[in-house]
Amino acid sequence: MVGPLRIVFLGTPQFAVPTLNALLASRHRVCGVVTQPDRARGRGQRVTHSPVKALAVERGLPVLQPTRLADAEVAATLRSWAVDLGVVAAYGKLIPESLLALPRLGMINVHASLLPKYRGAAPVHRAVINGDAETGVTIMRVERRLDAGPMLAKAVRPIGPDDTSDAVEYDLARLGASLLVEAADQLAAGTAHEEAQDDSESSHAPRLTKDEGLIDWSLTAFGIHNRVRGLYPWPHAYTYLGSSRLIVLKTRVEHDSTAAAPGTVVDIARDALHVATGHQGCLAIERLQREGGRPLSTREFLAGHDITVGARLGGPAQASPRP
Repeated sequence: MVGPLRIVFLGTPQFAVPTLNALLASRHRVCGVVTQPDRARGRGQRVTHSPVKALAVERGLPVLQPTRLADAEVAATLRSWAVDLGVVAAYGKLIPESLLALPRLGMINVHASLLPKYRGAAPVHRAVINGDAETGVTIMRVERRLDAGPMLAKAVRPIGPDDTSDAVEYDLARLGASLLVEAADQLAAGTAHEEAQDDSESSHAPRLTKDEGLIDWSLTAFGIHNRVRGLYPWPHAYTYLGSSRLIVLKTRVEHDSTAAAPGTVVDIARDALHVATGHQGCLAIERLQREGGRPLSTREFLAGHDITVGARLGGPAQASPRP
């Protein structure tokens, strides 16, 4: 049997943790971890470790947290670790060519899409927002161009009509972890097969912004429902009732047609607000949150807020007109 590889791991968020765990449980040796600097997180803005750093510290691994990967210290450290392979999982920054060439076998990445579709920072969210029926994870070689390197392995994960991006990402992280170890084994043995991506079929998955959460009620019911799912748990879909911002957490599509203007509350049931959309039915809001409040079921929300049939949801410029 070919000997184990000496691996440097580059990752930061929770998505990367299953891959690091899988490598630690494999026959290969993780020599050290590169993760982004500690930063303030959560409502209290306390400076905390990233999920990857927390695991690395727990397992006694050397940790490097450079502000810039191009710093000479980073390359010097990787040389001192004498690594055979670099493994990247949601590190969060582009890796300079000077580092890509350091490991003997280069660097490979766990990417949460079926490449070449959805290259970029938010592949899972974009797949859900676009209403895709499936997505997956790809193990690819890291090169200078973003997510464009040759592919070593793929696994598929269906997307259910009510799946949220966090649920999809949770599964892809675990699929990618096992797939990555298999790819590392094949690289060690010299049996890995690399398939070039077809650039003509590529699409970009840009980073999410808070502004994308504002619901356009003129869209189809399915389009809005997919946006609510895709923007959960961050940055969330939202709308306004008058001057109040409402965060929409869970919805379902109702096929009842209505002639009401998009954004109009057409029915109030015990479990949902029914809102008219551009076409293809209306949207039932099952869970929501007033900005600064806590998440509530619609039934809980209605117990403390006065909303009537005919009320209009929209952007701040579409607040209910004065009588």
